[in-house]
Amino acid sequence: MKKTMLALAAVMAVGVAHAEDTLKKIKDSGAITMGVRESSGLSYTIGDGKYVGYHIDVCTKVVADLEKAVGKKIEIKYQPVTSQNRIPLVQNGTVDLECGSTTNNATRQKDVAFAVTTFVEEVRIAVKANSGITGINQLAGKTVATTTGTTSVQTLRKHERATGVDFKELFGKDHADSFLLLESGRADAFVMDGSILAKNIASSKNPSDFKIVGEVLSVEPIAIMMRKDDPAFKKAVDDSIKNQIKTGDLAKTYDKWFMQPIPPAGAKIGLPVSEATKAAWANPNDKPMEEYAKK
Repeated sequence: MKKTMLALAAVMAVGVAHAEDTLKKIKDSGAITMGVRESSGLSYTIGDGKYVGYHIDVCTKVVADLEKAVGKKIEIKYQPVTSQNRIPLVQNGTVDLECGSTTNNATRQKDVAFAVTTFVEEVRIAVKANSGITGINQLAGKTVATTTGTTSVQTLRKHERATGVDFKELFGKDHADSFLLLESGRADAFVMDGSILAKNIASSKNPSDFKIVGEVLSVEPIAIMMRKDDPAFKKAVDDSIKNQIKTGDLAKTYDKWFMQPIPPAGAKIGLPVSEATKAAWANPNDKPMEEYAKK
C-alpha cells in the first residue's frame, strides 16, 4: 500500500510539474499542440489536415505572440478533439491550447483553466423551415438532437423539467452528426450553440431549408482552454487576446468568420456580433457561465 501511495504521489507530482511549465515545454520542443474541432462553429476542418475558423485565427495569433515570449519559431501541431475528450486531453498534456468552442463553466474550472472570453454564445433551436416549430414548447412528442458531451444536453434537460415538455433525445457523436440527424429527418430539432447551428446551416446543401427559432435557452461564455495551475502561460495567452481586443483585431477576425463568405463553399453565416460578446470584449474576464446567469 505504501509503495502504491508513493507511486501515485510521484505521478501527481509529475503532472503538476508538467502543468506549471507549458512555456518551457513549448520553448524546449519548439512546438505547441492546438486542440481543434472537426465541425464546430468556431473551429472546423476543410480537409487535408487543414483547420480554420474564428478560434483557429485567434489561437494562431496567440502563438505568434508566444513566439516573441520564448524567442523562437513555434511549430503548430493540430490535435482533433471531441466534446467528450477535449478536457482529458488538456489535463494529460496532449493538448496545450484548446481552440474549439468550449463553454467556460464552474464545473470545468475545477479541472482546467480558461482564457478571457472571446465569444458569448446563445443556445438555440434549429429546425426544418417547413416544420411549423417555433419554440421548445412545440417539441412535445418530437425527437431532439444534440451533441454528446456538450453543455446543451444539460440545458435541454433543465428546460424539459421546467416546461413539462416530453421529447425524445437523440445524441450525435459530433456537431456534423447531430445536424445530419436533423437534415435526414431522424430528428425534428437540433439544440446547440447558435454559432454552431448557423455554421452547419450555412454549409448545408440547401440552407433555406432550415431556420433557427425560439427563445434563447442559455447564455454561455466560450473561451480557449488550457491546463490548470499554470499562471505564466495563462497570462501570456490572456495578454495576447487582450491585445487583439485593444487593437480591434479580434473584431476584424469575428467579421471575417461570421459576416463574410467562409470556406469551403463560400457560404456566409451572417451572425452579427452580439451585445453580450461586445461586453465581454469591453471588460476582458474569465467568468464562468454561472456568473452570466446571475444577471
